[in-house]
Amino acid sequence: MTDKSPLSVAIITKDEETNLPDCLKSVAFAAQIVVVDSGSTDATLQIARDFGCDVFEEPWRGGFGAQKQFAIDQCRQPWILVLDADERIPVETAVVIKRLTNIDPDDVQTQCSSLPADSSRGGCSRHDRIVSGATVGFSFPRKNFFQGRWIRHAGWWPDRLNRLFRRGRGWMSPAAVHEGIEVNGIVEDLDVPIEHFTESDLGKILQKIDRYSTLGAKEAHAKGKRATLSGAMFRAGLTFFQDYILRLGILDGPQGLTLAVTDSVNKFFKYAKLAEMARKNRQ
Repeated sequence: MTDKSPLSVAIITKDEETNLPDCLKSVAFAAQIVVVDSGSTDATLQIARDFGCDVFEEPWRGGFGAQKQFAIDQCRQPWILVLDADERIPVETAVVIKRLTNIDPDDVQTQCSSLPADSSRGGCSRHDRIVSGATVGFSFPRKNFFQGRWIRHAGWWPDRLNRLFRRGRGWMSPAAVHEGIEVNGIVEDLDVPIEHFTESDLGKILQKIDRYSTLGAKEAHAKGKRATLSGAMFRAGLTFFQDYILRLGILDGPQGLTLAVTDSVNKFFKYAKLAEMARKNRQ
């Protein structure tokens, strides 16, 4: 364990036997890996246990934010990294994370590693900066891959996200979907990426759309929001136009077209389901 970084990695799973092995291998340098599973029927649990993870079987808590917060609560190391099972930490990113998490908390000096220098920054590239003391979190750009292609448009890049933070200084937002990490303190932006291999099977994408749109509709309904079927159609059309034309999804080829369509379908069903909930309440 002496070569492990003082880092806990928090991952939630359900039927992730395909994605989980590569995810775990990419964070093998962490002292603790927490896997919180909500009812897998495949080999996910066995894969996690064989890898030496701290495994918790926890029923679904109604949303991604609550489920991930439970995983965070099981972390014991000074630093916490939150990942999805279909994400990976590339080697160059792992190098930076290891250096960041091994800094003495009492050392408040900005340091530089031995990676290639950038003369415009006095010998340190941006991702090479190492900040301690007041810095309590770090954000990463996320490289999203779909059907083998790195998606660079329609808001998919750089897709910056807070993912690494000091234990006790960060938490998940309570959102059922599109949850994020909120950090109390200074967050530094890093240039090294997280890689995300998003679902490419169209059948499974439709299943995710059904699940995510239901969660989103329930969340909106709980906040008192309302919708109509015509409004759902308008939102879907506007989403496609924004993704494919205004945000240049057309430049991502057939994959960009597929993503624009699926995003608009998800938007339609979210608001169509919200309208359905309102109708049922009136009956």
